[in-house]
Amino acid sequence: MPRTLDETALHAVFNRRRKAMRLWKIGILLFNEVEVLDFAGPFEVLSIATYPESNVKPFDVKTVAQTKETVRARNGLQVVPDYSFADNTNFDILIIPGGYGAEEIEIYNDAVVSWIKDQMNKVTIMTSVCTGAFLLAKAGLLDGKSATTHWMDIDRLEREFEKIVVKRGVKYVDEGSIITSGGISAGINMSFFLIVKLLGEEIARTTAKRMEYDISF
Repeated sequence: MPRTLDETALHAVFNRRRKAMRLWKIGILLFNEVEVLDFAGPFEVLSIATYPESNVKPFDVKTVAQTKETVRARNGLQVVPDYSFADNTNFDILIIPGGYGAEEIEIYNDAVVSWIKDQMNKVTIMTSVCTGAFLLAKAGLLDGKSATTHWMDIDRLEREFEKIVVKRGVKYVDEGSIITSGGISAGINMSFFLIVKLLGEEIARTTAKRMEYDISF
């Protein structure tokens, strides 16, 4: 039976909304001695964000590590990654957290640094939290760009990577396809900014209210 005019109009509206409700696949890198809130903060913000008046989530958030072995984060928290590098999973957005493991261990891990560099050719947006910026810097992804990191490590970032324009006193720095953020809890601010950038303030504010988190734009 052919649709009525009203049914056709409603169907068209439904299809437009469905197309507008884009899904981004987000990967969060894990490694031993990763700072917990660096990855758990963005995971929480992005995984609970929801399109208004629906149960559709815009972000499919997964973790990835060099192998699928259990990762031992800072202070002993154990996490099993969803994917390993060998899975060759495609992400739209990649989050590189920091912590002791980033600045003192993985920065010397050629496999991790090379993987990050290669991902820049595949993702739409690359982000870092805290000293995850050092991994982006080591991969050469921040050359000629502005960036930030944890205040305790910002002098080191400026000293060791002279091609970076280091920004102090900011929660995050947006360079278009690359976003860096300050230390630990600043990753939450960066995640809300990412929602605003991709989806608008309404969804960001709704997500923040659900988390009882104070944000300002």
